[in-house]
Amino acid sequence: MLDTIGLKTIRVRLPATCGELVQGTLGGEPCLVSCPIGWYGEVEVSVTANTGWETPTACPKVSQAVKVALADRAPAGRAVGGRVRVRSAVPRGRGYGSSTVDVAGTLYGVGAALTGTPPDPVTVGRLAVLVEPTDSTLAPGLALFAHRTAAFLEVLGPAPALEVIVLDPGGEVDTEAFNRALNLAALKRLAPQHREAFALLRDGIGSQDAEAVGQAATISALAHQAVLPNPLVEAACRLARKVGALGVCRAHSGTLAGLLWNPTAGDVDDVAAWVARRLAGRVQVRVFPLVGGGPRFVGEEEQTWSQPWWWPEPTVA
Repeated sequence: MLDTIGLKTIRVRLPATCGELVQGTLGGEPCLVSCPIGWYGEVEVSVTANTGWETPTACPKVSQAVKVALADRAPAGRAVGGRVRVRSAVPRGRGYGSSTVDVAGTLYGVGAALTGTPPDPVTVGRLAVLVEPTDSTLAPGLALFAHRTAAFLEVLGPAPALEVIVLDPGGEVDTEAFNRALNLAALKRLAPQHREAFALLRDGIGSQDAEAVGQAATISALAHQAVLPNPLVEAACRLARKVGALGVCRAHSGTLAGLLWNPTAGDVDDVAAWVARRLAGRVQVRVFPLVGGGPRFVGEEEQTWSQPWWWPEPTVA
């Protein structure tokens, strides 16, 4: 295959997140449903038959992702080299899912460049967790993912037509350190709230019931205060009640919070401006649509895979 690929270049975009809609445990397995937003980072992969790889020093997980992608897809006995570039303004360490853009984008790009066909999301999920715990934005729509082990990946359905008012206080959480030190006993005590939130979210996505999605996100956001307290979450809940937002989402290993807004309830920009005035000097406020996850392949004409190309078939590992 490499003889016909030559200087094949693949460009892959994945959405950032406003943390997660729900995160917790099911049956003792840590899992999450990410909150993908309409803000994208891009990974460009160029593959040749030469040896050696050039990867961005600012994104150390990219080189790890290249190694696992090659171990999975490179032809036996053939030296494969190339270059990975990351083009992304998505901030790091706050809950925007920037590492998943890097890792999953690299896995999709290297896999597609090596074989001419993108790997499926179950494969990408299995490989991604070898690098780090990973967001479910690697899969299409809104997906439930065992983000530490890849024990399961289930596409729940398309994203409802909602806007996310992102509240960004800056700061940073070391997600790798957080996951290493995660108090699984505390998560176990929260299991009833997690089951309620995941069940509500599953039903809400399945029926496109935006109110249920908002309720599920709020349950999860408040429950997680026992694991990673964030004063912005309490403030966001008060603001949500004042403006009539559907609920609150948060980064469960970051600093972000967000208000879930039904666009039929009024102009989201007016609401965001009011929220920004109330939180002046404390946070940066951005507005993005809630979108589906999964890769967007862009660029060369031969990259004709539609997005999301495997939807609506659920994929469960």
